[in-house]
This record gives sequence, C-alpha cells and structure tokens, in this order.
Amino acid sequence: MPKLKLGTLADDRPVKVTHELPASVHRDLITYAEALARESGQSISDPARLIAPMLTRFMATDRAFAKLRRANQVAKKDEG
Repeated sequence: MPKLKLGTLADDRPVKVTHELPASVHRDLITYAEALARESGQSISDPARLIAPMLTRFMATDRAFAKLRRANQVAKKDEG
C-alpha cells in the first residue's frame, strides 16, 4: 500500500468553520480516514478532522502560495 500524505493528527485547539461538502467528497474522507487508521493505527472518529491537515498539506506544497506568502512576509517586515 502506498504511503499516505497525512500522518497522525495533531491535537490542536480548533477554530469552528461550517462548510457543506459534496457527498462524494465526504465518502472519500471516510475512505481516507479508514486507510489512515490502518496505516497509522490511529482511529479517526470524525473524518471531517482530516480536512484541516489536508488543507495544511496542500498549502505547504503549493509553490505559488509559498512564494506569495514569503512576499507578504517581506512586505510586512518592511512596513514595520
């Protein structure tokens, strides 16, 4: 089985966000949670908990976003 991009989930203090997902995305989250549980041994009681780590991973590997974020940090540093 290929290694999943997500590892164990951090126990961070959450910020509540309400958003509707297509049923197909929810089914995929359930399937991903099951695969992650088999791979990591960590049971995922609510597949929606995967959304934040997935978004974090996506943004961390998006080169254009990383470049934009660095440019914003430099601009803020220059302002202050």
